[in-house]
This record gives sequence, structure tokens and C-alpha cells, in this order.
Amino acid sequence: MLPKKRSVYISVTPVRVSYWQSIANIKAACDHAIMTKISGAPWPLLQIAIEPKRKADEEKLRVALSTLANEDPSFTVKTDEESGQTIISGTDELHLDIMIDRIRREFKVEVNVGAPQVAYRETITRKHEQDYTHKKQTGGTGQFARVKILFEPNPESSEFVFQSRIVGGAIPKEYIPGVERGIGSVMTSGPFAGFPIIGVKATLTDGAYHHADSSALAFEIAGRACFREAAPKLGVQLLEPIMKVEVVMPENYVISIVGDLHGRRGLVKSRISRGEAIIVNAMVPLATMFKYVENLRSMSRDSATYAMQFDHYAPVPRADRDPPPPPAVAAHG
Repeated sequence: MLPKKRSVYISVTPVRVSYWQSIANIKAACDHAIMTKISGAPWPLLQIAIEPKRKADEEKLRVALSTLANEDPSFTVKTDEESGQTIISGTDELHLDIMIDRIRREFKVEVNVGAPQVAYRETITRKHEQDYTHKKQTGGTGQFARVKILFEPNPESSEFVFQSRIVGGAIPKEYIPGVERGIGSVMTSGPFAGFPIIGVKATLTDGAYHHADSSALAFEIAGRACFREAAPKLGVQLLEPIMKVEVVMPENYVISIVGDLHGRRGLVKSRISRGEAIIVNAMVPLATMFKYVENLRSMSRDSATYAMQFDHYAPVPRADRDPPPPPAVAAHG
């Protein structure tokens, strides 16, 4: 599913789990053994809400976040438009733990943080052609735009693709970019749970205009409304990031560790013997990998290591398809 393999490394490059005895040790361990990296990922895969515990520290937190974002391109900061909360995004749970620890230690800012939220995406699974007319008359110059748009899945790309097949002047060419802008504007928040929509192709096949009441804005409104009206017929589906997980362990821990991966909805792809070690490769949803470091450490008595790498997006199983909470959740200590 979308997007396909892109050699994206989001990892704890194999490292002894015993390094992670406390959050206070994260930075030192990172300096000597681990670098959490992202290379060519489609977008940050995990995000949380963050706020200072004291209102007086708001400026210090802003400076800290700006400094960290400038140092690390895979760490991003934004403000949620609806809640006004500050949202930080990174490659995985460990990456964000490191950043939060640095904010507390290096910048001396105590913060509250929300629960980690996975970067789910939405896509469409069915093709549908929608005819929509936007018409508004208030006494003076009105608004008029009619569009007929074919929406279809685009499994080859996560990008929104737009094309026009208008011929014969059904819609003046200067209005067509407005249709694309309108559709593109709703790709940021899907109808299922408000997550960005990927893998959609839209083809403008027909339409109509009025010489006095039509404008680029009217066609932008029509494009946006056309997708929203078509959405219930497009089979919108929730997608989740799937990680390629490699665990290296002594043979006597294989049963418990593999069982744990299955319990995380993991699919074991291979099991290889290398000397006295067993290497297990599995595909596991990122949403189920929270606190895996601590669990693996406990199961193996500090003798196992693991690496995790983004692989692809896949549909969320029907049993788990209730909409996840939005990323801007109430922060807690």
C-alpha cells in the first residue's frame, strides 16, 4: 500500500537494550551507540502535544523547540490550528523521548506532554465521477461554477494528482487551477478521522461557467465541495505505518519474543540462525510498538537487541478501525 518501500531508516540501530535504564541516560547512550535517523521518509511518523508546566517558560520552550528543529530536520514543530497546542513530530518514540529529555536537561524547561499519536493516513479505494454545481446569488454579482470530476485511487504515488480533460472551452483555462486548489485543500483532512489523504487522482472531465458570475474562487469552492460530496462513495480507508522490525536474541528467548510480536499484530517474515543468535524479521504496525524497548529488555534479560525501519502504509484491520484520537490531545505530565 502507499507509499511503497523507500529505504527509510527510523531506528534504534542494533544496540543493547540495557543502555536504556532511565531517560536520564538517553542522551549519553545516543552519543555513543544510537542515532535515531530518518532518510527519505514520507513524513514524520509520530507526534505529540507539548506545553510548558509554567506559563513563564513559554518563550524558553519556543527557543528550545526552534533550536532542536534547526539541528535535526526530522524533528518538526507546528501549532494545531483548532486547539492552538504546540505539536512536535519525529521519527519514532525514542526520537521524541530524546528531544523531550534535551528540553528538560539542556534548556531547563519542565514540560507536559500528550500521548504519542501515530501519523495515520486516509486513502480512497473506489472510483467515482461526481457532478457538482456551485451557485450563489445575493442580488449583485453572483457565483457560479459547475465541475464534473472523476476521483480514483492512485496506488503508484502518495501525492495528490490532478489533471484536466476539458476541451472546447467548457471551462476557461484560467479557472482550472482553482479547481485543483479546491480539491488539494481538502486533502489535508480526510472524512474518516481527519488525517491527511494520500493516493488520490482527480480528473476534471467537464463543467460549465457563466460569463458574469464565474471566477477562479467560484471554481475553487466547487472543487472542494465536489470532493466532499463524492467522499461517501469513494470507500475511504484508514492507513497505518508498518515497520520492518529486526530482533536479535539468544535462542532460549525466541518463543516469548516471537509471541510478543504476534500480540502486536506483527507478521514474522523470517527466522535466521547466526552463530548462537537468532535473527527474527517481522512487519509490525508502529501503533503497537510503543514501549517496546522496555518490554524487550524485560523479556530477554537485557540480552536482545532490535532495529526498526519504516516499510509501507497498510489498511488498519477492521477490528481496529475506530478513528484514532486527533494528534492534539490534552498534554499531561
